[in-house]
Amino acid sequence: MKITRFETFIVPPRWLFLKIETDEGISGWGEPVVEGKAHTVQAAVEELMDYLIGQDPQRIEDLWQLMYRGGFYRGGAILMSAIAGIDQALWDIKGKIYNAPVYQLLGGACRNTMRVYSWVGGDRPIDVVQAALEKKAAGFTAIKMNASEEMQFIDTHDKIYAIVERVAAIREACGPEFGIAVDFHGRLHKPMARGLARELDPYRLMFIEEPVLPENNEVLREIAHHTSTPIATGERMYSRWEFKNLLKDGVVDIIQPDLSHAGGITECKKIFAMAEAFDVAVAPHCPLGPIALAACLQVDATSYNAVIQEQSLGIHYNQGNDLLDYITDPAVFAYSDGHVHIPSGPGLGITVNEEYVRKMAEAGHRWRNPVWRHRDGSIAEW
Repeated sequence: MKITRFETFIVPPRWLFLKIETDEGISGWGEPVVEGKAHTVQAAVEELMDYLIGQDPQRIEDLWQLMYRGGFYRGGAILMSAIAGIDQALWDIKGKIYNAPVYQLLGGACRNTMRVYSWVGGDRPIDVVQAALEKKAAGFTAIKMNASEEMQFIDTHDKIYAIVERVAAIREACGPEFGIAVDFHGRLHKPMARGLARELDPYRLMFIEEPVLPENNEVLREIAHHTSTPIATGERMYSRWEFKNLLKDGVVDIIQPDLSHAGGITECKKIFAMAEAFDVAVAPHCPLGPIALAACLQVDATSYNAVIQEQSLGIHYNQGNDLLDYITDPAVFAYSDGHVHIPSGPGLGITVNEEYVRKMAEAGHRWRNPVWRHRDGSIAEW
């Protein structure tokens, strides 16, 4: 079997899909994208695929090493996301060859379902209590919200109080067992993150996420001294080599690699296993489309330390098109009691609605990250 051709599809709301075809009529789908940089990743996929045309798609490990090591310059969001989507598509092909879900090819499942959480509140958290109650009524057992709007290095404490009040209101409304995660989104810096982490302790959060930017991960040790809340990070880390020192430092409780950013199924399976050796849990990042989510669930199924899965149904970015629009059987992601069954069909376990993909690719998108500024005019972290 040989890889013969590929196509990419930029589709709304902000996604990039990839289809890889073979000379035996079996094709696979992947989701290589960096939010706001879809066209850049599309170009990287085209460059990498020059190496793969004519190759055996079943030699996934060899092709991964070829893409990673063969170009001399390596790593980073763009290249690792391009590799990730290609890798997903190769696993999808391999599963279809053997008529088995990817998790069977990775050693078999250690769970039947995966806990999932839902987003509330948008980029600037508003109406979070009502939204959390709606998600609870819909069967979710956990939500995540952005903590704050813009935050300066040293900012006013009324912003801290507003965050705490929102979290306290959700806790009171949804009860003691409801999972609440608060995403700092790298918007805070050490002085404010440290104080906020301490103030949130009484509300027994599921985790706090990216309390500082990943380039400042050394600060996590100091933050950990001020809170008993689990600390999560990793959505902007792209390989096992980046996670290596984070895990060795022993200050993170949950890592969040993204299977469309961190080298795909092949690399993330290794990252998950590394984390297990350090007694660290995994909650994969995935505010993306159905192919990315399917890839996450395939690896979650085989990973003992996977604890909860992000998913994008109803997220504020999915304006006009949502998670289920691009697959033929939306029931594959039917959520019940806060869990979803692991897709058990061949490959990634979903069937992409190719006709709809092609239709929406005609519209495409040029989604861009918002640009925020502080009151003084300086750029703020989004």
